[in-house]
Amino acid sequence: MTVTLPAAPRQSATPPEGTRGVLLAVLVLALLLGGAALFGWLLSSLTARFLPGAPPYIILVYGLAALVVAMPFVARRFFWITTWYYLFPALVFLAAFTVLPVVLTVNYAFTNYSGQNSGNPDSAVRTEVRLSPERRTVTLAETPEATSVQEYLRCKAVNCADASLALLDEEAALPLRVKIMAVQGKTLTLVAPVPDTFQPVSATRINSYGYVGLANFQEIFAKASTALIPVFVWTVVFAFSTVVLNAVAGLILGILLYNKRLKGRNIYRTLLFLPWAIPTVISVQMWVALFNQQFGIVNKTLGLLGLTAVPWLGDPLWAKISILFVNLWLGFPYMMTATISALSTINEDLYEAASIDGASRWQQITNITLPLLRTSFTPILLSAFAFNFNNFGIIYLLTQGGPPQEGRESTAQSTDILLSWGYNTAFASSGGQNYSLASAIALIIFFLTLAISLVNFRAAGVFREARK
Repeated sequence: MTVTLPAAPRQSATPPEGTRGVLLAVLVLALLLGGAALFGWLLSSLTARFLPGAPPYIILVYGLAALVVAMPFVARRFFWITTWYYLFPALVFLAAFTVLPVVLTVNYAFTNYSGQNSGNPDSAVRTEVRLSPERRTVTLAETPEATSVQEYLRCKAVNCADASLALLDEEAALPLRVKIMAVQGKTLTLVAPVPDTFQPVSATRINSYGYVGLANFQEIFAKASTALIPVFVWTVVFAFSTVVLNAVAGLILGILLYNKRLKGRNIYRTLLFLPWAIPTVISVQMWVALFNQQFGIVNKTLGLLGLTAVPWLGDPLWAKISILFVNLWLGFPYMMTATISALSTINEDLYEAASIDGASRWQQITNITLPLLRTSFTPILLSAFAFNFNNFGIIYLLTQGGPPQEGRESTAQSTDILLSWGYNTAFASSGGQNYSLASAIALIIFFLTLAISLVNFRAAGVFREARK
């Protein structure tokens, strides 16, 4: 008698190797994480509808429960994936702090999302309400800052169909969002009755936001002459000048301090390293005090010499010079240290042979030192340019983008770079925060930075060396 056993469930083959295996493992883990997040969002949305008092972090509880349930099933289908589960914490942090902000930034760039259109209830125009016994009709006591309910709710339809309203109870902790079916006078008929567990005492409109297409980009390029172009030009000049000045200063000091015959060179190195060791916030605030036009030591010293006080931070041109000088103070120790480290890799026999051949010190520097430092300095200079292209800290701490300049936007003043312009637009724009316009600026900064980086890499021969 022959017994035929049922075929075992077919599992995945041996785990793929190499890059393909890594990509497949990351894809499976990402799908697992995304599915758990979607499941948690759906359940939390249902919970918020039937239990308005549910805490916001309930989505994390649902998502974690979905992961715990789904991971064994995924492991049975892809038995080799269990060895990759250690990537889950990294994927979670990557999704939360990198992928999600990028996705939101791109999404907001095509909306009118701002402080006034935030998708949240407007607490400034709250009004009392009366709920009908059947709990499906709400009557507003008044319509603040509006002559009609349609204007108050900013309805797109005439009868406010599908518009939203936020109801608040006595605690006013978590508003209940309801959909409106129709409006008659100040009476609103809701799509669904208000739950019995919720007793509204007041209501307010919801400052909704929507997609506006390329309107933000059109606004940016329509005002290019007063914001985008001058800010971009100064950003490039600032980054390029900073790199050149810091590199030249660091190179000269590094070569001088590498001389083994220099007495006390370790003391000089320590003293010149201090600007880099002191926190930037402290150093920049010190320079703000030194450059004060009336009470700063710099102008007082100029006065003793019979010279006129210089408006270091009050004039557009002098403010830019001040930024370059302070950034030189902050940046040359790094270039100096990099030069000293690179010089230690050069064989001393080259200098001895050059000396025997009668080469002067200057000829040794131009024919041996500088050519050999090029390979070490190329990536340093490229990374320094990319860093200073988005060096928000020095601008914000020293001048905050000022001083004001005639004919320029209030968010893009004389020393604003692209990143500080975006920051001012997002958090300090007139009339409220404009997150959508700032997101559009962030996308433009990304493409400009990418283009400049590609040009720099191509000019430096990075891609050519990679192909070899």
